[in-house]
Amino acid sequence: MATGIIIGITAIVLIVLLLIFLAVIAAIYNGLVKSRNFVDNAWSQIEVQLKRRYDLIPNLVETVKGYAGHEKETLEKVIAARSASMTAKTPHAAAEASNMLTSTLKSLFAVAESYPDLKANINFMDLQNQLKDTEDKIAYTRQFYNDTVTKYNTSIQTIPRNIVAKICGFEKKDLFDAGPEEVREAPQIRF
Repeated sequence: MATGIIIGITAIVLIVLLLIFLAVIAAIYNGLVKSRNFVDNAWSQIEVQLKRRYDLIPNLVETVKGYAGHEKETLEKVIAARSASMTAKTPHAAAEASNMLTSTLKSLFAVAESYPDLKANINFMDLQNQLKDTEDKIAYTRQFYNDTVTKYNTSIQTIPRNIVAKICGFEKKDLFDAGPEEVREAPQIRF
């Protein structure tokens, strides 16, 4: 009779421990899903700001074209860089394309320096202010995204979450890298 009680108590203890273990695993899994969703949301915020930038560029190019139509090569480079940026699918590809676009925008603004009438144009001034505002927002959303990715990557690499992450297929996310030193600065938009 005492043996039956011990077996019953042991079974209850094992069931309770198993339930606790399963609850911990579920909590870890849910936390990882939440972190991954934060990363996805942060990436969406970058895409919103990049789209805003892409939408401003055709107007900027048209305005510059009206004053500096013979600067065709520079304008074509800006348009090509915009197209490449719009088709980038991963954070790494988007970062590279964004850096190229920033570089071509610097060239465009350098060209605009040679045209005093363009620099004084109200539309151009408005577009450059909107672009500056957008660049600031992109910088903020990049920082937010990178902070979120760092937290996520840390969570999937620390014990015991790393075990659950590996079993459930959670993978490391790429940071949105600003790129080489020459493109780390926002384009100068002063006139």
